[in-house]
Amino acid sequence: MNIIPRLSIITPCYNSEATLHLTLESVFKQKFQDWEVIIVNDGSADRTEEIALDWVKKDKRFKYFSKENEGLGKTRNFGISKANGTYILPLDSDNLIESDFTLNALKIFEDNPDVGVVHGYAEFFGEREGLWKIDDFDIQKMLVHNYIDACAVFKKELWQKVGGYDQNMPYQGHEDWEFWVSLASINTVFYNLHLITFKYFVSSKSMIHSFNNEMVFLNQDYIMKKHSKLFHEEYSKIFSSREKMDKQIMKKLKSKKFVVDLFCSTFFGFKVFNRSINLKD
Repeated sequence: MNIIPRLSIITPCYNSEATLHLTLESVFKQKFQDWEVIIVNDGSADRTEEIALDWVKKDKRFKYFSKENEGLGKTRNFGISKANGTYILPLDSDNLIESDFTLNALKIFEDNPDVGVVHGYAEFFGEREGLWKIDDFDIQKMLVHNYIDACAVFKKELWQKVGGYDQNMPYQGHEDWEFWVSLASINTVFYNLHLITFKYFVSSKSMIHSFNNEMVFLNQDYIMKKHSKLFHEEYSKIFSSREKMDKQIMKKLKSKKFVVDLFCSTFFGFKVFNRSINLKD
């Protein structure tokens, strides 16, 4: 009898022999045990397959697939298409998840049915150390740049709704950014645990360090054009808010008492009419 796992962890691999064992070990040590791991070898030429198959022999929850090299976006989509779980956790083959991450994430989903994504903080290791304190989700900030790593748990049905990770970007490496924007476009609720949920491996050899300014611009341009409606809606909100604030400021500046208090408070540190000075009110 096959038991369907609640969580599918997707681990794409490309020449990952130096890091894969520890990554999979971090899954094995999870307090939450109702999972499967979909390991996808994206055309590696090293011992990645050997290491992956060792884990498959050790525990049947580890499942291995091999294909020709196609890049991270297509490989994640391939892995998720093979997944049986209700929830998905993309886990890069050099990162480590904290032992209580999946337990905490699944509890959030149980208690908050409207939540679609659960993420948290990260701790750097490798060529950098320290805390990566990831902010709560803010669509206007996300449209400027990605600040939430792919290592977050989300509902598989959302991946299906937006068509998965975009495989047509000019350069691979920003698929997770475009994916978060896509989820935001269908009003997905993000939940920040405000806890360290994984360890992020920092290496000068990682894919993102190969990007130059032109490559980044072309990907930004692609995302902006694809989600032009969302960009326009958020820009309109910012413009409207700024316009409203300007009108409030002009209204206050027409008050002689306010102008006198603003001048005295700014240059002499006291107010004549004892009024609160706040241009934003």
